[in-house]
Amino acid sequence: MKAHDKHIVIVGAGPGGLTAAMILAHRGFRISVFEAKDTVGGRNAPIHMDGYTFDTGPTFLMLKTILDEVFHEAGAATDSLMDMRRIEPMYRLVFTDKSIEPVSDPDAMTALLKRLYPGREQGYRAFHKREAVRLAKLFPCLQKPYHTFSSLFSLDMLAAVPHLALGRSLFDVMKGYFGDEELALAFTFQSKYLGMAPWECPGLFSIIPFIEHSLGIYHPIGGLSRISECMAEVARRDGAEIHLSTRVKRILVKDGAARGIELENGEQIHGDDVVINADFGYAAQSLFEPGVLRKYTPERLGRMRVSCSTFMLYLGLDKKYDAPHHTICFADDYRAHIDAVSRGEELKTDISFYLRNADQTDPTIAPDGGSAVYVLVPVPNARGRVDWAAARDTYRDVVLDAVERRTEMTDIRQHIRAEHMITPDEWEHDYNVFDAATFNLAHNWGQLIYFRPRNKFEELDHCYLAGGGTHPGSGLPTIYESGRIAANLISRAHGIPFVSANLHV
Repeated sequence: MKAHDKHIVIVGAGPGGLTAAMILAHRGFRISVFEAKDTVGGRNAPIHMDGYTFDTGPTFLMLKTILDEVFHEAGAATDSLMDMRRIEPMYRLVFTDKSIEPVSDPDAMTALLKRLYPGREQGYRAFHKREAVRLAKLFPCLQKPYHTFSSLFSLDMLAAVPHLALGRSLFDVMKGYFGDEELALAFTFQSKYLGMAPWECPGLFSIIPFIEHSLGIYHPIGGLSRISECMAEVARRDGAEIHLSTRVKRILVKDGAARGIELENGEQIHGDDVVINADFGYAAQSLFEPGVLRKYTPERLGRMRVSCSTFMLYLGLDKKYDAPHHTICFADDYRAHIDAVSRGEELKTDISFYLRNADQTDPTIAPDGGSAVYVLVPVPNARGRVDWAAARDTYRDVVLDAVERRTEMTDIRQHIRAEHMITPDEWEHDYNVFDAATFNLAHNWGQLIYFRPRNKFEELDHCYLAGGGTHPGSGLPTIYESGRIAANLISRAHGIPFVSANLHV
């Protein structure tokens, strides 16, 4: 059997779908990708506005090695396609009475902690030593598919069990290292990548801050959206067809197997396999005829835990500010803010927020003398009690007040020349994000590994999943891995030999 005899249809040109597309195209499969928007990337797409460029969603690139591997497996090299810049200090963390700018050099970071949190610096050495072991044990488990129950009892999984921090939250783990709540928060804000509160996030995710502190974080010139654009270029080079502004109406199912798609215009595209890279909850709810899915029914989806949402401001300014590339400001009562978000309560004025000022690193994203500023605030998802039609303008003022009060951008309102806003309403209705849960299904124990929608979709034959709603979860590196797992499973199913750095499939 030859790969070019097999047609793989991919729904959605987000990072997971594009990863699968470029790897499978390089292996010789016939690839057709269908994307509703007029550009690739999904939540990793660019927003262009009056000469300014913004990333829609992700702005942190960690675990660059995964990105390097998937490009290599598609016959390309990351660093020849993009100008990658390592960010040091990684970010500024702003608390009520102090700020800290973590670096990825262990000795320099230890000295910084000794100065700001005397007596706590030994916890950092313990963090490095312990988390290196945890990552080594857990990472193989993140690269395995879990489409059979027996996969839970693999040697890798059994070896990982003592390192899962069962019964402990991410905050518990970090408090154990440092004994100081504020310093523990400095190593737990990464739970926002999963859309969870640090005291609810499983402790095993302590590997995320360790990955940042050991391997660093990166910015590609042009923005993180350049990654998806380069993936599309590589996929097209090997013959993949990427159809933009082409909305998929439904998945075609016959005899319990996915056999293609029907487009909004009624055209049917048949394939040997279908890879779904649309938001999982949206796909399960909207892309199948009623009754096709028996496990992920509307009732089941409504009971599943989902992440928080985000309120977004994209601001094109006619001024530059001497501010860090990444800034995270913690609310005075951080727990009250995050707990209110988790419970879906009314909006607070004491907020935590993230701000990216990437023109410090990247001169291409704004006109000369200007800045492209990105602001993200965790807010309740669509299951909450916020009327965004009524609240959006007032909340914009709350956010800008916080930016002016807590960052160098004390006069930001006077310099706004272009502006775009995304509220949970837009995430849900314009971006097809289920329940406006920007970080997808929650990452609680009942929705991880085998208990998360699987890369080889358990409901249908010849159907695979990629993206944040499937294993290994949300966040760019794990989404790339989901695409690679799907590509490797498809290749193996059709007897196509391949070489991959992920040998766990």
